[in-house]
Amino acid sequence: MSYALGVIVFVVALLVSVMLHEFGHFATAKHYGMKATKFFIGFGPTLWSTRRGETEYGVKAIPAGGFVKIIGMTPLEDVEPGDEDRVFYKQPPVRRFVVLVAGSLAHLIIAVLVVFACIAATHDDPIIADLRVSRTPTCITADSSQPCTPSDPRAPAYGVLRKGDVIVSVNGQDVSSQSSATLSDIVGKNAGRPVTFVVMRAGHDQTLRVTPIPFNLDGKTVGRIGVESELVPRHVSTTQAFGRTFTALGSFFTSTVKALGDLPHQISLILQNKPRGNGAASVVDIARVSGQVAQAHVSLGERIASLMLIIAQVNFFIGIFNLLPLLPLDGGHIAILGFEEARSRLYRRIGRRDPGRVDLLKIMPVTYAVVALFIGVSLLLVYAGIVNPIRIQ
Repeated sequence: MSYALGVIVFVVALLVSVMLHEFGHFATAKHYGMKATKFFIGFGPTLWSTRRGETEYGVKAIPAGGFVKIIGMTPLEDVEPGDEDRVFYKQPPVRRFVVLVAGSLAHLIIAVLVVFACIAATHDDPIIADLRVSRTPTCITADSSQPCTPSDPRAPAYGVLRKGDVIVSVNGQDVSSQSSATLSDIVGKNAGRPVTFVVMRAGHDQTLRVTPIPFNLDGKTVGRIGVESELVPRHVSTTQAFGRTFTALGSFFTSTVKALGDLPHQISLILQNKPRGNGAASVVDIARVSGQVAQAHVSLGERIASLMLIIAQVNFFIGIFNLLPLLPLDGGHIAILGFEEARSRLYRRIGRRDPGRVDLLKIMPVTYAVVALFIGVSLLLVYAGIVNPIRIQ
């Protein structure tokens, strides 16, 4: 699979996701009898359109999103005679909520289905990788690529740990990819003291003890046992795939929150032209990473699974981000709807007249400021994606 094909797969998947987002709004609005006059993919000049009934469907020149035009999203809009009862803002609160949340829900459903499909097809956990012994040399050398000499000490792990053993824990600490503890750290701190390994061998747990020998490494004494290991995806059965799907989505949520919280730091790195780590990324960065994944030196199945997981994570991020309580995001409209309903119930409880809808004109300056901020940050991330990209190793 080529670099270009990886980029194309990501771009096409993103466009399909946007279409499904807008279809979520469109389908629920039509279901409730609201009038949707336009359904377009992209922005800018119209490349193609056709009318079916009361709705115009089409594609625009700039593939950077899409939109559905539902009449009467706010009381500020002019409505043609005869359509007064089909406007959005006159619908019951539950119906408006469903239409508003449907776009984000489409992204979250995509993420669930893609992650589940990847796990069920590959039987690999996308989050947790186990530490497996790949080699147990007979001696410990300063350079593991060099053969043993008579002066090199015998490796304590030789004959104890075996190639293919999955290391479950070391001194009671998990050493899988989800843990901050590492094998080298634990062994390094225990020179001359027995270290307890629990390994999975031939389907059974075994407890083994190895005593690291003191070894001088760059002027510092550390414990060494002479073992080489690798992280391999944890096997997941088809019946376990469903549960692991939601565990993976939980990890996606954590990384989304971290990325949003780390955004000011990432912007600072961009402005200082410093190297960027994993974090806030533009579509340019993600497309580039998709291309790199597509040409990675692993099996075709692993590359496809990695691309699908990127698509799932992007959809999950968009779904969560779009629910932030900021206009013009759907979450901003949901927040206003929730505020109106809470205020209405409070006023009824205390015997006062319902104040009605929020005056949108009063909050438009804040909305414009948020839009300007979004555009500024987006352009800055796109710029960084071109001149200071995030790369995978």
